[in-house]
Amino acid sequence: MGRGDRRHTRAPWRSRLAGWLPVAVVLVVVATAFASFQLDVARRLGWAPADSSDPAAVAPPPGLELPALSSPPAVAAALAADTAVDPAKVRRALAPYASDKDLGKHRVIAVGSLDGSVWEDNGAGRFIPASTMKLLTGTAALESLGPDRTFRTRVVAGKRTKDIVLVGGGDPFLTRTPPTGSSYPPQADVRTLARATAKDLRADGRHTVRLRFDDSLFTGPSVNPHWPASYVPDAVVPPITALWVDKGIKQDGWGFESDPSAAAASVFAAELEKAGITVLGTPERATAPDGAGELAAVESAPVWQIVDRVVSVSDNEGAEILSHQVGVEERGDGSFAGGASAVRTVLKRLGVNLADTVIRDGSGLSREDRLTTQALLDVLSVDAKAKHPELRPVISALPAAGFTGSMTGRLGDSDDAGLGRVRAKTGTLTGVHGLAGVTTDRDGNVLAFVFLADKVKVPKTLGARDALDDLTAALAACRCSS
Repeated sequence: MGRGDRRHTRAPWRSRLAGWLPVAVVLVVVATAFASFQLDVARRLGWAPADSSDPAAVAPPPGLELPALSSPPAVAAALAADTAVDPAKVRRALAPYASDKDLGKHRVIAVGSLDGSVWEDNGAGRFIPASTMKLLTGTAALESLGPDRTFRTRVVAGKRTKDIVLVGGGDPFLTRTPPTGSSYPPQADVRTLARATAKDLRADGRHTVRLRFDDSLFTGPSVNPHWPASYVPDAVVPPITALWVDKGIKQDGWGFESDPSAAAASVFAAELEKAGITVLGTPERATAPDGAGELAAVESAPVWQIVDRVVSVSDNEGAEILSHQVGVEERGDGSFAGGASAVRTVLKRLGVNLADTVIRDGSGLSREDRLTTQALLDVLSVDAKAKHPELRPVISALPAAGFTGSMTGRLGDSDDAGLGRVRAKTGTLTGVHGLAGVTTDRDGNVLAFVFLADKVKVPKTLGARDALDDLTAALAACRCSS
């Protein structure tokens, strides 16, 4: 008999066992369920006392003696309160990687403390920050708007009887439909807004409307003049407007809508139709009347959660919306220029040194942006101060190396000390690679750092990333106390 025949031939007892096995499994499940019910029946009928909700309050069985609890020994010696960082040790830790040729001709290396001290700065001057700019934008948004502010997308009465106006409130995460599961941050959606609007209209005896949309909260060009012209057609970033759904992504193709506000209004009109309201014609852009009555509204996540998302995953669209919102709040100017100017105003108010810096946008997509190590270290310092708890979400949002957000795939091939200990905002454009954030060294010192190179040759991209990973991991592995 061949090997295949033996594999497909069963002994008679095995065949009988295979037939009874499903029946046995069912009987075991039924018996277990019945036993579970029987054991629990006294409690169900109220015959047994309620169980204590605190396991520590349950008395041990009679005769069992338990030892008294004692404080466990310390796993490590406490860090002395007056421990100081030795700048020479910081330099020695970084030296093997700071001169890596893959970083190109312009590399920025700075390490300091969250109290403002600077222990290492190679004096490289200004640099293109890329997405490390989001640290400035998030900080300014939290300070100016407050962490609990939300943005409302509303439907109000129009100038004529049949008119209603969809008013954009600058919600960066407004979606077409409700999330299928839980989402973070929570997202408002157009379908819910349309159904609430339809309910209000029907209650008023209205079943036919003309839809207008108002995106006038933001002004100026919807595409930043300081961005490369290719950004929108290449789907790097959409036009920035106060009204969009799904960040302006085309519903039936690749890329972004040329007019995200009009596209959002069309989506809303379609949802109104599904909810039983007839919409006449095509939605048109208009300005909502002052003091117009509100029919329905949905609200965004709070600002602190938006900042958390922007910093953690490097959300360009969210950063630009936040910058515009700061412009509205500080200057009544929700534009790229207004937002950039307002962010500067807020950061200076917080004591951030912005000398020799240039801010063109909120996301860092502009290659005309310029920052200094002092500016970034100041931002990290002010975000961590106890007197500014409202700014702490910027620090807590920094992704952990090897685990979260844009740092998930980083430091895996570097010193293990960096994994989970380094928390940093990434910054990436073609030829620009950087990390800015915080870490603790092996002595427990909290270190803020800025490591960036902005003249990296494209073939050296991966090598530059590895060098930056090695720099941050070396800092985490350092015993830098004096």
